[in-house]
This record gives sequence, C-alpha cells and structure tokens, in this order.
Amino acid sequence: MRDILVLYYSRHGAIAEMANHIARGIEKVDGARARLRTVPEVAPGFDTPQAPIPSQGPPYATLDDLRECIGLALGSPTRFGNMAAPLKYFLDGTSPLWLSAGLVGKPAAVFTSSSSMHGGQETTLVSMMLPLIHHGMVIVGLPYTEAALMRTTGGGTPYGASHVAGANSDAPIARDEKELCQALGTRLATVALALTREAG
Repeated sequence: MRDILVLYYSRHGAIAEMANHIARGIEKVDGARARLRTVPEVAPGFDTPQAPIPSQGPPYATLDDLRECIGLALGSPTRFGNMAAPLKYFLDGTSPLWLSAGLVGKPAAVFTSSSSMHGGQETTLVSMMLPLIHHGMVIVGLPYTEAALMRTTGGGTPYGASHVAGANSDAPIARDEKELCQALGTRLATVALALTREAG
C-alpha cells in the first residue's frame, strides 16, 4: 500500500471536506492510501510554538510526509487569488526537499474554495502549482472526459477541483463538486502508482 499525501489548510471547513472527498477518490484505487495532513495557523501574534498535534482534525504535516508519499494533493482557500498564508509558509520551508530533489517526478494535484464564482479560484490553483513545478513535480488536472466538469454550475476547473462556498462560506459542497474531488483523487492515485511502477 502506497500513501498519497492530501495536505491542506482549511478555515471554514470546506477545504477539509473537499480533502476527505479527494481521499475517498484516492482509496478507490487498489494499492493507494490517503494520508491526510494540515498546517498550523500563521498570523501576527502567533509567536508561541503551537502544539505539534492540533486539537481536532489530522496531524500537522512534516517534510517526512512529503518525502515518504508517492503523490500530493494540495488544498487551500482563495486569498485574493492566491493560496492562504499558512500553506505558503509551510511550502517556503521545503527547501531541503528541493535541494535533495525529493519531490522530482512525483505527481501533484491542487484544489481550492472561494466565496464567489469569480473569486480567484483558477489563479489560486495556479499559485499552488508554481512551487510544485519548481520541485519538479508532475501536475495532474481534471480532463474534460469528466462529465461533471461540463455540467457543473458551481466549482470545478480543468486545473483542479474547486468549490463555491457562498458569501458566508457555508454553502454545502454540491454533487458535481464532490464528484470532481473524487475524480481528482482517483486520477492522482492512478498516475502516482503508474509512475512508481515505471520507476521501479
């Protein structure tokens, strides 16, 4: 059984729920298992070290999680068309993996949520891809063979899975959005296992 890392930051719960759907998609593939991880808050006033294990949800990610997994799904809410600071802070600390080429050739996928339909989802997805490309990762998106990608009236892009959360960030994840999250997880796991077999 090989692990696929699902690494995310979630503020209002939508990204965490999307991560769980992506994990379900990963685990539809024989030989693949999802490893869910999150990152701590980063903001002025957070000068004291945070507990190594959050009070709820998955553990905080470490560089070993990235090193050990054969693929990565990376998720963040949209912040002015960019990934959220806690996730960016974690990625900025991955230089040891860059220096050791620890992520080169591994596949990666991205997912996001925003309050409005045109709230910067696609630029946020691209902002998460950029450091992964620098690490030499292989980007996996959603092909238009996924029927929900043409059918959705909410989230869902060829760049990755997405969700429209509404002005109060409380809109439930729609059926098509769930389907696309799971499809992304399944595609990521399929590609990761294929690349692992090829490398072996």
